[in-house]
Amino acid sequence: MRWCYESERKLPVLGYLDDIIILPALIALTIRLIPHDTFERFRNEAEEIWKNGKPKKWYYAIPIAVIWLFIIWLIIKAVFL
Repeated sequence: MRWCYESERKLPVLGYLDDIIILPALIALTIRLIPHDTFERFRNEAEEIWKNGKPKKWYYAIPIAVIWLFIIWLIIKAVFL
């Protein structure tokens, strides 16, 4: 029989704390550290890409989507199968 200490049960809470508080704070800090003119230039460039509909090189996203689907499949296989 394995003993389960109280500290072992509270450990996943630290992971949730990271996802809910620390990660968004670091993303906000990163955005603030990007120079304003650079941020605006690339934001305008991104908006221009979508003005005339779908971007020209949308098919570059296919390998990324396939990799993500493969990762999801591996997780499902490891957990449920």
